[in-house]
Order: sequence, then C-alpha cells, then structure tokens
Amino acid sequence: MADTDFDVIVIGSGPGGYVAAIRAAQLGLKTACVESRETLGGTCLNVGCIPSKALLHASELFAEASQGAMAKFGVKLGSVELDLEAMQAEKMKAVGELTGGIAFLFKKNKVEWLKGHAAFISPNSVDVAGKNYTAKNIVIATGSSVTPLPGAEIDNEVVVDSTGALALSKVPGHMVVIGGGVIGLELGSVWKRLGAKVTVVEYLDEILPGMDGEVRKEARKIFKKQGFEFRTATKVTGVTRNGDKAMINVEPAQGGAAETIEADVVLVSIGRKANIEGLALDKAGVTASDRGVIQTDHLFRTNVAGVWAIGDVIPGPMLAHKAEDEGIAVAENIAGQTGIVNHEVIPSVVYTHPEIASVGKTVEELKEAGVELKIGKFPFLGNSRAKTNRDTEGFVKIIADARTDRVLGVHIIGSLAGTMIAQAAQAMEFGATSEDIAYTCHAHPTHSEAMKEAAMAVTGLPIHI
Repeated sequence: MADTDFDVIVIGSGPGGYVAAIRAAQLGLKTACVESRETLGGTCLNVGCIPSKALLHASELFAEASQGAMAKFGVKLGSVELDLEAMQAEKMKAVGELTGGIAFLFKKNKVEWLKGHAAFISPNSVDVAGKNYTAKNIVIATGSSVTPLPGAEIDNEVVVDSTGALALSKVPGHMVVIGGGVIGLELGSVWKRLGAKVTVVEYLDEILPGMDGEVRKEARKIFKKQGFEFRTATKVTGVTRNGDKAMINVEPAQGGAAETIEADVVLVSIGRKANIEGLALDKAGVTASDRGVIQTDHLFRTNVAGVWAIGDVIPGPMLAHKAEDEGIAVAENIAGQTGIVNHEVIPSVVYTHPEIASVGKTVEELKEAGVELKIGKFPFLGNSRAKTNRDTEGFVKIIADARTDRVLGVHIIGSLAGTMIAQAAQAMEFGATSEDIAYTCHAHPTHSEAMKEAAMAVTGLPIHI
C-alpha cells in the first residue's frame, strides 16, 4: 500500500470513537479522529448520558428538599424553589468539563482532530470538509440517533426528542412520553420530580422491553406509586401540534376505540438507529444489514480489509460502555494485539429512582433455551443499610445454572443498583458460582450485602429473611 496520512482514522468521537483513537495512539499508531460537532464526546457526553445524569441528580435533590424526605431525618427546610436556569447551567458546566477533558486527552496522546463529516472515497480514504485523508485502517464509530416516529414531527419545542427534553426552559404541566424504555423513563423521571404530570405510552404490555419480567413489573409498581401514569398496550397513531399544546392520538395496540391525549410536551423515545447515512459506505464496499447496522466479526472487522466498526453501528446493545470496551479492543487488534469483548457480560442500567441494573440473561431467555435454573432473591427491605436510609424498595435477583451453580444473570432494582451491578459483572466474567459470591465477605452495613444474601438464597439459605 502507498504511503498514507495516518495509521488509523476513527470516524466519530463518542465513547467508542474517542477511546479507540486514544488507545490506538497509546499503542504507537499515528491516529486521527473525525468529528463534526464543536465539541468531542458524541451524543453521550454532549446530549445523552452525561447531561441526563446531571439533571437526574439535580431533580433528585429538588425532590428530596421539596417533598419532605429530609424532614424525617431531622433536616427541616423552609420554602423550596426551583431555579431551572441554574440547574441547566450546572448541567452544561459538567458537559463542558468532560468534553474539554477529551480534547486535552487528544492533545496529550497526539490524536489529530479532523473537524467535519467523513465520507468514504475508497476503503482507505475519506473526505472530511473537502479534503482527502488516507489511512491504513479506518474505524467506523458514528454512533446512533433517535428513531423517528411516523406522524410525530420533532420541533424540539412541544414535540421533543431526548435532546430537546434535556433543554426545556420550563417545567411542562403535562408531559407524555412515547416509549416505556430506558430513555423515556429516565427523562420522564426528571420532569416528574420537578413537578410535571407524566404519562408513559408504551406499545407493549409492559415497560422496559427486554428486561427481566419480575423487574419490569416491580419497576412499574414503584413508578406508579411515584405518580407516573402508564398506558401500556397502547399505540400512538399520530401527534399534532395545536399552538403550545400537542394532541396525541392513541388506540389499543390490538385495535379498539381511538382517543386523544392533550399534553404540553411530548417526548418521542421509541429507540435509536445506527448513524450510517452520509458515510458513502458503498464507495468503501462495506455492507450493512437490512436492520441498518454494519456486520463485523469478533475482531470488529467489516467485510472490507482495513475497515473496522464498533459501538452503536454494529449489532448489540446501544450502550456507551459497550462501545468503550470495543474501542479499546479494536485498537489493540489493529496494533496486532488481541482485543476481546465478552458480549455475554455487558451490564445495563436505568438511572431512575430506584435504579434498575442487569447483566447476563433473564429468566425468560434461559427458560426459552431450556436451561434448568436456580434463582435466589433478596429484598432490600431485609438489608440493614437500606433500612437505616429508609430506602428499601427493590431486590437483588441471582440466576444460576441448576447443574453447575454458575451465575448466568443478575438483576437488581434498588437505589444503588448501577454501582452494585459491577460486582455481578466481574463475578460472571470470572465464571463465578452463586456459592463464590455467597462465601465472599461483604462489608456491613452496606447495600452490597443484599448481593451476598441473594446468592445464599440460590440454595435456599439466606440469613436475614
């Protein structure tokens, strides 16, 4: 091959792309990263994971202060006021710190930022802002964007997507969330705590598609107690704007009488789709599936030599940490090392309150596969730290193979579920049995003791229930 400008060009600077670029540079490869935004970090850092968590945290503080949660602990407050402008400003400060941090890491590791959109010219060359660049290896890490809903035109004023829902200038009186998945529930939680009435419309008969059935039902029960209204098994047939209101036309998913719901804001959150348009994949010879994702092998190679793909543009859950691990692995593979991602042990978290986290398989998936199971479950109601915090909703559920005792799945609903799931993921990565977890000493009093007790419950011998 002729001389090239770079060893590696990464297209996209989201969690997968920027990590791949930094790791490639660390391994001695001359690396560039293409990004068209004014800041690095992709959707996650700019308009996704990071700003949403900032607002989730801030809204939790407001709810604790305004709804009397502190009073029972002897912290008595006067009148509590919401300063939404200050809340939004603090969110943007966090975003700026983190996106700026990536720019610093690029400079530190000598990763060149090519500003603009990339389109393939050939398998080893791309056009960026009218200039051609060549590389021995090109990594596609362009992420995903909101899946549109036919009949619901996004204006990010009254009919909003996740980006618009993060930037509202006032609390809506009534927010309708179309889609009972992770994004809809998280953003619905923000505005519910800040004072909005929130109605969730979900086509399926239960919220949180794909998660453990018992967890889904428990979550719905808890959220309903918090004031969420759920319209499950309900189809949205159209959304129209009427001045500063939206009219949402719905009907039963299996057919029936139609009705209209009026809202101040409608959040469309029915999923995400891979960003492959505009890349001119055909000029590189890269093929995408009928579902609009790029197929790769276990090393993240596409069907074209020298072209690789990671993150949301390939099959699997659209999660930032999955993309990050794939970013490290693809860089190591390009450098001639062995980069591996165990896609069977990818945790996922819903950052509502309580949080919901899982890793591995669900009971439903395992039963369908004919696996004989042992299940242990322990409620936070029996956990001493949860009791002292007066935060006892939820449970830990551990699923093990009945023959080998190997842990196949862990599902948690509880205030610290997102942090606790790391222990489960690490245990599963090392092939742990429920007995391994049960006989590991856990500090007292901590929420993580519920993990130990759930493991003990697999054999029917928990101590505190």
